[in-house]
Amino acid sequence: MSVQLDKMKQKQEYERRKRIAEEKHKEWVQKKREEERKERERKLSKEMAEKAARELEKMQLQEKAEVKYNEWLKKKRAEEAEKKKKEKEKEKEREAELQEKKARSEKVFKEWLHNARNKPRPVLNGYGFPHGKSTGLYFCYMYVVT
Repeated sequence: MSVQLDKMKQKQEYERRKRIAEEKHKEWVQKKREEERKERERKLSKEMAEKAARELEKMQLQEKAEVKYNEWLKKKRAEEAEKKKKEKEKEKEREAELQEKKARSEKVFKEWLHNARNKPRPVLNGYGFPHGKSTGLYFCYMYVVT
């Protein structure tokens, strides 16, 4: 009986060790799964943080670009306004020069007209000679006999 008792004790010991080993295995598997889950969560949170950082950087870059664009646009509009202002000034100067030139020409014309009235008139009936006088060509038939 003692052999049977020993076998039975050995069997019970084997069963007990088997249960302990299975429990340890289950605990190890559970622990491993928990570690893997935590690792996945850590990776996911790291990826999310990196993605958020990239998005933030992208937004900051976009804001910076928008600010630069607005500055450029403001500068361009100021340049355009300055250009238009200069063109208007040039146009005014041209108008003033044109008015001045017109006034001078009218004044000169009036002076000429005034002087032309006072100048002696050429003789109209000069017998074919300019200003009624001979120009130096003498032919025998040029003398008028009266």
